[in-house]
Amino acid sequence: MQLSLLNQLRQENPVVLNISNFVTVQDVANGLNALGASPIMSEEINETKEMVHISDAVALNLGAFSEEQVKHIRKMGQEANRAFKPVVLDPVAVGAIDYRLQVAKELLDEIDVAVIRGNAGEIAALAGADWTSKGIDAGQGQGDLVEIAQQAAQKFHTIVLLSGADDIITDGKRVTIVHNGTPLFAAHVGSGDMLSSIVAAFCAVDPAGVYEATRVAATVFARIGELAVGDQSTMGPGTFTVNLLDQLQLAQLEQIKQNIKFEEA
Repeated sequence: MQLSLLNQLRQENPVVLNISNFVTVQDVANGLNALGASPIMSEEINETKEMVHISDAVALNLGAFSEEQVKHIRKMGQEANRAFKPVVLDPVAVGAIDYRLQVAKELLDEIDVAVIRGNAGEIAALAGADWTSKGIDAGQGQGDLVEIAQQAAQKFHTIVLLSGADDIITDGKRVTIVHNGTPLFAAHVGSGDMLSSIVAAFCAVDPAGVYEATRVAATVFARIGELAVGDQSTMGPGTFTVNLLDQLQLAQLEQIKQNIKFEEA
């Protein structure tokens, strides 16, 4: 695994353009900035082309959107395709709300998405698997998560990052399962959105190797979460949020490499 992409990211300082969930926009901006990327946000459709031009990757988050914002998301994704900039889509809560699922599928038909990053419920909904979701939670189901992630990747011809207790990265054939991480990610609402934009940042510095960039992003983020917790077994989500931001900036490559746990299939 090319974990050295972390140092490359910090050296190149890629600009990541985000349409963000208003609930987590500050987490995303601060997380990207702390890691070494340069975040920029947009809510105005008339600046889309110029925004994409100055950016190195685009992250589209469906956490909270209106009909007008969907038009903006669509235009931003299409402009990014024309400019050959990698696009990451975060299909928030598509497993719980039919309208969100409909919008996500339409966008996936209209935009060439490099990576879809979602939890089990979201990826299962896109794959058409039998799963029960509740809001933004991963929900419950009986299917094999690796197979579900592969089905979604094959269906939409993209890389899928199914994040959870274990992170599953697949292009429909190759599979990497990352076993690092912490349960406190689930207690911090912005963690998933932050990861989606961090995936975009890694794709920006390795656009020809999206699969590798995605699995490196997942591993780096999971290890940084572990470093944020350290040996504090009673840590709560408030302290974790602060420590996570600190470790995104302070964690060094040698620390990341220690105790990484992943398997390939």
